[in-house]
Amino acid sequence: MGAFGTDRTLLLRPGVLLGPYEYVGRLPWLLRRMERGGRVLAGGDPNRPIQPLDVRDLTTFTLDVVDEGTTGAMNATAPIGHATYGELLRACQEATGGRAELSWVSDDWLSRQDVTPWTEIPLWRTVPGAWAVSSARAEAAGLHARPLAETVADTWAWLQREELMPHGRQAAIGLTPEKEDALLAAWDRETAQAN
Repeated sequence: MGAFGTDRTLLLRPGVLLGPYEYVGRLPWLLRRMERGGRVLAGGDPNRPIQPLDVRDLTTFTLDVVDEGTTGAMNATAPIGHATYGELLRACQEATGGRAELSWVSDDWLSRQDVTPWTEIPLWRTVPGAWAVSSARAEAAGLHARPLAETVADTWAWLQREELMPHGRQAAIGLTPEKEDALLAAWDRETAQAN
């Protein structure tokens, strides 16, 4: 921003964006996995705060602040405490008919099993502070984050009408059924031995 001057430049730093027409495939993968039903490996703490923002909210906000002549730099995420990872997965469960059963597995155990955060288990992030980004300046300028369940439901409705656009990163998203089954079986064995 130094080259342009903060008095005439707007720099928006969006975090994770979800919603209809997402082409990376994180939320679509979670929805399709829930649609299949059965036991679904859920990573970590269901109460972990997350901050994805609906792309439609970012679009509305961007048009508004550009129109108002707002300048400076600001993060554009859902507010801290807006939603949890458990709420995200339960919203995916509900949107797809509720046939999936969430099996919560600890972060530490998953990390020892060669599971890749963020991609193999979409939106599962274990790095401290990853979901602790202040968007206070954007909120003060009018950024509004709709309920995450609405984003999930609208994304599911879109997936019922249209195919996901191909994107090079989609192949890395999600666990294979074989790896998920093997992980759940290993988790069951380990927890049974501990009891």
